[in-house]
Amino acid sequence: MRLYKHGSFAVVEKNSEYFQSPELNWNSLINREDLFFYIDKDSATWRKIKKPKELGSEPPISNQEIWAAGVTYLRSKMARMDEAKQAGGGDFYDRVYEARRPELFFKATGARTAGNRGTVNIRKDSSWNVPEPELTLFINTLGSIEAYTIGNDMSSRSIEGENPLYLPQAKVYDFCAGMGPCLYLSPSSLPMKTIISMWVVRNKKVVFKNEVSIDRIKRKFTELVEYLYRECSFPAGCFLMTGTGIVPPDDFTLVEEDEIHIKIDPIGTLINFVGIRRDQIF
Repeated sequence: MRLYKHGSFAVVEKNSEYFQSPELNWNSLINREDLFFYIDKDSATWRKIKKPKELGSEPPISNQEIWAAGVTYLRSKMARMDEAKQAGGGDFYDRVYEARRPELFFKATGARTAGNRGTVNIRKDSSWNVPEPELTLFINTLGSIEAYTIGNDMSSRSIEGENPLYLPQAKVYDFCAGMGPCLYLSPSSLPMKTIISMWVVRNKKVVFKNEVSIDRIKRKFTELVEYLYRECSFPAGCFLMTGTGIVPPDDFTLVEEDEIHIKIDPIGTLINFVGIRRDQIF
């Protein structure tokens, strides 16, 4: 079952049929326990509609924060060790990968997040930029994983590689994240054999393509959530990107007008276009 944020309404997709809620507060709708069962029951009273145009273009976020976990896949560890060698920080990432405490960092707000077919930015002061496709959890205020979506954790690897302490600048800026196209609701957890696929299109040609299974992640999702919620409260719930196992080669960097496609069945496909802010002053 897929739940979409659509203006001041929610739209649920069940068995290829669409139902629209009365006007609502998105925060109060999704921030609850047993979200799947609530929506399944409550949507029985919603109005049946035809599939709206542009459904899924709005990211499924309102007042929630987006956080991210790093170095959760072996491929990510190796890439970040390589990029940090010249700065003398390469072994930090090996330590994080093996440590009990995971790496967690703040990523974005809703205002800095692009939806499906929206534009994500690359920094003008970075020479090496990549998308990071990530299964993303929606977690309610009490710390319960209630839904799944697709995240695009845009990263400036040249900035991060210069010094690990520059991670916030490499990760957090206007439209540094893509998310959508919906919240996927299920009465059970996603199978660990679920595949994340990503391909990048440039001038109508695929210039990078890869996939990974989420069973390659080192840490349990509940473990990441437990650490995130230890000293942080989230009145509207929280989104958590769970790390990437897909890293393009070192000679690859995004350029303006690239198309990033990230697919996770049964959630759907998130498409983002690449842009550059034109009003930045240095």
